[in-house]
Amino acid sequence: MTQNLDHTSGAVPQSALLPPHELAAATELIQRVLGQLDQTLLGRQQLHRMVLVGILSRGHILLEGLPGVGKTALIKALGQTLHLQFNRVQFTPDLMPSDILGTHILRETPGGGREMAFQTGPVFTNILLADEINRASPKTQSALLEAMQEGSVTLLGQTRALPRPFFVLASQNPIELEGTYPLPEAQLDRFLFKLTVSDVNVDVLTEIIATRRRGEPPAPDKALSAVDLDLLLATMERIYLPRPVCRYISRLVAATHPRTAEATDEVNSYVTYGASPRAAIAMAEAARAHALLEGRPSAGFEDVKAVAAPVMNHRLILNYKARFDQISTLSIVQQLLDRLDEAGLKLPADVIIQRPKKVRA
Repeated sequence: MTQNLDHTSGAVPQSALLPPHELAAATELIQRVLGQLDQTLLGRQQLHRMVLVGILSRGHILLEGLPGVGKTALIKALGQTLHLQFNRVQFTPDLMPSDILGTHILRETPGGGREMAFQTGPVFTNILLADEINRASPKTQSALLEAMQEGSVTLLGQTRALPRPFFVLASQNPIELEGTYPLPEAQLDRFLFKLTVSDVNVDVLTEIIATRRRGEPPAPDKALSAVDLDLLLATMERIYLPRPVCRYISRLVAATHPRTAEATDEVNSYVTYGASPRAAIAMAEAARAHALLEGRPSAGFEDVKAVAAPVMNHRLILNYKARFDQISTLSIVQQLLDRLDEAGLKLPADVIIQRPKKVRA
């Protein structure tokens, strides 16, 4: 028995879809950026796609990986490719909030008087690399994360807006825990994605040492102008999210909470606290961005599945039993994706759901 249950495209009003020529123009810009990143950092194609999804979603990203795997090089290359201002802060235990946000200094005026003037900190940029963010004190971490949330800095009663767009890409080392201050779960929730930067394989490593002296990547070309980036972000805002996909996201996030209707046995056994409503909002935006990368005018179930893990892997709090049984948040999320049916209709096994095809120019 075959039944056409095209819940994604069937629910999309044609007037809401992007025209094919606009979608093709945005896709061409995206491929240009990805091409530059892939050429600069070898063997990181999937990571580059997820980072660009985060940028299009206007979210902040936490990169976790061992030293020397290219986290800093990736973020610098992204700033150069997108023609954005880039600043880097190396986080240390003695770093103060004023070292990031800025401070008021006393200076002389042309008339011989004195006045308090604000000297901006490195947070006043488009892309901020917070290198080893878990090495800074909780006070400094909170100051940065507040700026991330509010998009502004308030000092001495005066609020100053941060530049637009503004992205924080933070890195942390998962193995050196001495002298660090792990980010609290409530602050981790401010990051759209948590991405793991793993080692490259033998072939990629051979290519790096054979073609690049001291491993230094070539400087990328500026793939996008400021006008191009504004166009791309505006196009992202017009990607349609059908209501059945919205409901699938809501069910997926709700299923991460123990003892809810669709929670799996693994969730009930290993999860103490599930994902927050902010996770659902982040997943919806990231699904739209992923659809744009794939050249589709509307987001579908497959886009949700592609971004669910990086959205939720830092938002689930597991119990001691999960650590004892070596169960990770990624495995919990994957089990939910495998077992939660998309439409929520509990259809017979012989019903085939036909999916929409990509829209191409």
